[in-house]
Amino acid sequence: MENTSPAIIYKYFKELTAIQKEQIDRLQDLYAFWNAQINVISRKDIDSLYERHVLHSLAIAKLVSFKAGATILDVGTGGGFPGIPLAILFPQTQFLLVDSIGKKIKVVKEVANALGLTNIQTSHSRAEQIPGKFDFVISRAVTRLGEFYPWVRNKFKKDSLHAFPNGILYLKGGDLTEEIAESKLHTELFPIADFFDEEFFETKYVVYIEG
Repeated sequence: MENTSPAIIYKYFKELTAIQKEQIDRLQDLYAFWNAQINVISRKDIDSLYERHVLHSLAIAKLVSFKAGATILDVGTGGGFPGIPLAILFPQTQFLLVDSIGKKIKVVKEVANALGLTNIQTSHSRAEQIPGKFDFVISRAVTRLGEFYPWVRNKFKKDSLHAFPNGILYLKGGDLTEEIAESKLHTELFPIADFFDEEFFETKYVVYIEG
């Protein structure tokens, strides 16, 4: 089935280089190997890795094309999502993948090293402890928006390189009305179903919050 193979990625991203395709092709075997030792992806999801993790992560790329030299902070990266797929897509962009659970960062390091991704750095720490400023903070449903925003509110560069001002790009699903109201944040919702036609994405969004 297409949604269990890299073909689902190539359906939406047609300009990939041979190196990028090779890296994407290797993700399934790498994650199957590491997931058997350190569980970073639910067992039922590992067969749908390309749809539910890789393509889901790349929804951010349909909204913002990260520029060469931009710096991106991935908070609560888990096994490397959305950071690793985006680092494959944007090899000239620098990514810092952060998680408070050390064994998850071990998997991220091993996968990034195996793929030769030199634009990834990792940190076993909490978001609040990370120094420096970034163009964007990315994350995938780590916690409620109202809890997440204070962790990163001071981590944005002043000058923007992209059409969107620097800020948060947050992958989240379901009815977000109550959560957004509770957070008191000004948000913009971009339905992922506008980018990808698989049923899995029908209730999922990229949430943008200006930094």
